[in-house]
Amino acid sequence: MQFKSLARWTCALLVAVAAPAMAQQIPITDFAKRSEAWGATLSPTGEYAAIEVPTADGQETQLQIVKLDGSGKTQVLRFGKMEHVSDVTWTADDRVVVARAKLEPLMARPYSTGQLMTADINGKNQDVLFGYVPDAGLVRGKRKDEGWADVIKVLDDQPGMALVDFTCATCGKEPDTVIFRVDTRTGERKEVERGDKLAWYQFDRTGEARIRRTLDDNDEPVMSYRRTKGAAWEPMPKSIAGRMLWNSRWEADNNTLYAFVTDGLEPEQAYRIDLAAGTRTKLAGRPDAEVANWMIEGRDGVPFAVYFNTDKPSIQYIKMDSEWAKLHAGLMKSFPGNIVWFNDVSRDGNKVLFSVSSDRSPGDWYLYDRAAKKAQKLVEFRPWVKPETMATTRPISFTTRDGTQLFGLYTSKGNGPMPTVVMPHGGPYGVADEWGFDSEVQFLASRGYAVLQINYRGSSGRGLAFERSGWLGWGDKIQNDITDGLKYAIDNKLVDPNRVCMFGASFGGYSALMQPIVNPGTYKCAIGYVGVYDLPLMRKTDGNQGESDRSTRFWKRTLGTDTAALAKISPALRAKEIGVPVMLVHGKADNTADLNQFKAMSAALREAGHPAEEFLAAGEGHGFAKPENIAELYTRMEKFLDKYIGPGAQTAATGK
Repeated sequence: MQFKSLARWTCALLVAVAAPAMAQQIPITDFAKRSEAWGATLSPTGEYAAIEVPTADGQETQLQIVKLDGSGKTQVLRFGKMEHVSDVTWTADDRVVVARAKLEPLMARPYSTGQLMTADINGKNQDVLFGYVPDAGLVRGKRKDEGWADVIKVLDDQPGMALVDFTCATCGKEPDTVIFRVDTRTGERKEVERGDKLAWYQFDRTGEARIRRTLDDNDEPVMSYRRTKGAAWEPMPKSIAGRMLWNSRWEADNNTLYAFVTDGLEPEQAYRIDLAAGTRTKLAGRPDAEVANWMIEGRDGVPFAVYFNTDKPSIQYIKMDSEWAKLHAGLMKSFPGNIVWFNDVSRDGNKVLFSVSSDRSPGDWYLYDRAAKKAQKLVEFRPWVKPETMATTRPISFTTRDGTQLFGLYTSKGNGPMPTVVMPHGGPYGVADEWGFDSEVQFLASRGYAVLQINYRGSSGRGLAFERSGWLGWGDKIQNDITDGLKYAIDNKLVDPNRVCMFGASFGGYSALMQPIVNPGTYKCAIGYVGVYDLPLMRKTDGNQGESDRSTRFWKRTLGTDTAALAKISPALRAKEIGVPVMLVHGKADNTADLNQFKAMSAALREAGHPAEEFLAAGEGHGFAKPENIAELYTRMEKFLDKYIGPGAQTAATGK
């Protein structure tokens, strides 16, 4: 298997200045800079790649259509001034659909806002497929869609045609879901599926909806299916799925499918299913971890492997005789220590767009020619990041005080007990830290700190029973899990117990301020980033913003409604018990953790007599997006941590 570099896709992106290798501290800006690209997709013919490229100022994402013949010929597509795009889909050999997007800072890339636009790859015939187009004087806007649209299936045998899932945003608290068959060249749409409520559909290879999930009044899933093509909807038998079925991939017979299934609240398992017979065969699964994803043969084939990443990354081949499994295994050997993903494949199966990434590398994308058995590097997302200078992330597992097994991650560039930053993830429910490259973690490790991340009860990846076991546990169960994870790391000589600080964002920010309260004397400092600190205030703010009935029920189940109980687990209402130096960081435009949360915590600490160091950034939301603000945050964090747990800090041994 031969590898060689491909010229960067445009002159603007050709320039990746090589820096000499030096044993010096990595500049903060290397961790704060945004990627040079967000992603790439391959045209059905394999002749072009569509690469999502942010402008230098980060205010816009352009789509660069690159001809893959070595000429470097590129067509730049813009979908509006100061507009981001994501979810690029080829609906024909010469036609793309994109979602209008906004930059999500904590996700570090743009995500769809539910509006769809389309264009030919030469930049012509651009149009809005779904979205709200305002009137211009006496000229009525072409589209008046207020809601959320997603391309959910391309009809490959009908060039330009796709299925779009649309949910209206102004049709009541729970509108029904409509599936449209859309001509992406003309914008013409035809309704092909509509239920009487919110629904999620899965389609066979011909584009017929065969699986449907709705929700009952208790927010539990209700599964229906069409046993054969053209049949009526009927309840799905428990012999196929007792509770849920999703992420289906179909054989050419449009009867046999591969899907992730749960019968109850256990972690999802991978099955092959005969829909007409109502039978299934288990292919892969674990009792303690969900299957994370399929690996697929070709452009739209069946799975050859499953991927796990709840505790540590692993691949299980389920079709060992597959030529795609053999290709994947060969590529994995060519990139030791990395995970290889097939991201896109040409219609003829010859050109393969694949990515390579690890805990030490943010990822490179390659184009592989199966006939020539050669691979060329197409995209370097962050070429200034040198994997050999990054820290290693090590999966850990431990048992809590009540006998529950938990997973976590430990990242460090050193050996032995290290000054450590405990960094709980946000959510807290349905989110998890996974093995892979993390800029914040690598920044902290580059400054000499170990980073400890615990996937506490409530985290995703372990099944709904595990997730629900964290419900109503913001201030106790989850905090105990974090505490037990730290104790494990100290007992195993990974953490210097005299040099530990907390840092987290969103719910992680809440935990950063809660941990010193429940574990006095354990931490030397705490950094709360876009956190929530006053839970009664949070629920009042959310209620005033008109949340849905389902959201109200979710908060009732997971947080509770007893205002007095919420006050007892609110750091802002227990500020006198926070006996460590605090840094508070927030965006003035944060609509998730309202700015009032920052104000409440700030005021409470001042009243308690130990005001926080503060960084309040204008124009930033729930997490910072601008590299200059991220760099400033890291600069302040470095000084703050160095003061309390760095080489020159006074430790607990001195009593200060």
